[in-house]
Amino acid sequence: MSTSDEHGAIVQVDGLTKTFGKIEAVKDVTFDVRAGEVFGFLGPNGAGKTTTINMLCTLLTPTAGRASVNNFDVVHQRADVRRSIGLVFQQSTLDEYLTADQNLRFHAYAYGLPGEIRERRMNELLEMVDLSDRRKSSVRTYSGGMKRRLEIARGLLHHPKVLFLDEPTLGLDPQTRRHIWNYLYALRDREGLTIFMTTHYMDEAEGCDRIAVIDHGSIVGLGTPEGLKRDVGGDLITVGTDDPVAAAAEIRARYRLEPSIRDSTVSFHVEGGETFLPEFVRSFDRPIQSIGLRRPTLDDVFLHLTGREIRNTELDGQEQLLQGMQQWRMGRRG
Repeated sequence: MSTSDEHGAIVQVDGLTKTFGKIEAVKDVTFDVRAGEVFGFLGPNGAGKTTTINMLCTLLTPTAGRASVNNFDVVHQRADVRRSIGLVFQQSTLDEYLTADQNLRFHAYAYGLPGEIRERRMNELLEMVDLSDRRKSSVRTYSGGMKRRLEIARGLLHHPKVLFLDEPTLGLDPQTRRHIWNYLYALRDREGLTIFMTTHYMDEAEGCDRIAVIDHGSIVGLGTPEGLKRDVGGDLITVGTDDPVAAAAEIRARYRLEPSIRDSTVSFHVEGGETFLPEFVRSFDRPIQSIGLRRPTLDDVFLHLTGREIRNTELDGQEQLLQGMQQWRMGRRG
């Protein structure tokens, strides 16, 4: 597979597949990530997000397909890929009995950073993530948000080209999540960093340059957040009425639209809802009890692409089995 293209792709994925026994965790996935962009994988727990990242970061070997990161093949040039990336896992991998300084220094030694570069880089990153005053403190005294900021600093210590973030703000409160993303966007602008992140938070996905919607191991949508929302079909209008079946029939006949019915509410999409709505209210034959207009959201995108709302629940049995198998195999590789 070619390791570069005219669009400046720093991550290229072609037909990537991963199976665990009879479970197909990732199915023939193809996409690229452009240098300098924030690229998001949006999907529910167990959709294949973490499995894909683990293959791109050389922690799992693909069953089929090919991928490259920073022009290096993830199977045949693993060491080069690992030098090119930073990785922040869902669960903390810090040594909590060491200080922030010690955690960073250990990482720097592992990557062979020269002493002068190591100390300068540690100082600037701890300053950037507001941990300079706690650098000598044991990590076990840190809050969840502080630990995550230190992990991000550690992942950036060796000047990676791509920072992989697997659910980077999982379990953090909304304010801490906002702070984390302020740091990340500042980093992207300052260092030209490419950020590849997974999330099931819609607000985080909104901040990405492009997102891939993944469900049951397959990519079902790919584009900018605004472009994906446009593809849903325009603004959403909801009409409350005493006879939703008759109301839906009138909308279908008069406007050539295909409304849906839920309880006593009829919903449909139109382009230019603000212009459409006044004339609709004036001319609609049936009594209107309530009416609403809103722009499409990424929740609507996921519903449109998959036929259901994104799951923010605990993993089901098969998904738990899948993650357990991944952890076991990764442990054997380590």
